[in-house]
Amino acid sequence: MTVADSLTLPARLRRFSPLALVLALLLTPLGPVACAAPGPSADLGCGSGGIPCLKGKAVVSLLTSKGEVQVSLDGGAAPLTAGNFVDLVRRGVYNGTVFHRVVKEPAPFVVQGGDPQSRDPNVPVDQLGGGSFIDPASGQPRYLPLEIGLSGEAKPRYGEPSSGPDQLARVKLPHQRGALAMARAEDPNSASAQFYIALQALPELDGRYAVFGRVSKGMDVVDRINQGDKLLKATLLSGGTLVKDSR
Repeated sequence: MTVADSLTLPARLRRFSPLALVLALLLTPLGPVACAAPGPSADLGCGSGGIPCLKGKAVVSLLTSKGEVQVSLDGGAAPLTAGNFVDLVRRGVYNGTVFHRVVKEPAPFVVQGGDPQSRDPNVPVDQLGGGSFIDPASGQPRYLPLEIGLSGEAKPRYGEPSSGPDQLARVKLPHQRGALAMARAEDPNSASAQFYIALQALPELDGRYAVFGRVSKGMDVVDRINQGDKLLKATLLSGGTLVKDSR
């Protein structure tokens, strides 16, 4: 089950009207709906749900059917979200998946992929975007609490969106062009495996979706990706130290 995915309003237009802004937040790139995701808590950091954190930086290569993209992950600002991504890369979860949602018109928005079920050619196209990573150890979906790092705070905030001018001005990893972030459903704690890359600055998403890195090489390749193109293989190039405690 997913929220309606009508991602056709240009980002620049969405900024002018409060109603349009609300619609933008409801219609942003969405992943699977979490049936029982964790609520806001200070205890939702590294190791929660068995999810490791990334210590320091990491660089991952995304070999797509349009060429190679390299992304730099920030374990300082988003340790849990970046650690989850590294873990899934190492497990081969992204290999052979499809970029199932690409929004370029009427204005550049996002390229979204990472749905594990998109590896199965028998899954209908209209069902893509509803898949999660199923942890083989538990047989259950792995969901991430929303993770937002703010300047001036030692650890990220978990479990609920950040809002207000002061908080949004201090978001460590804003939605700049090339930002790498986790897609989710309406529940802020429902991200799992699906990710998106911002095709332009999207400040209206800051504090509401977890950015954990950015494209460091190959943004021209990202611009060429169309819906249905494949992520052939994801490979860890450097870094990638995973820990269960961020200290």
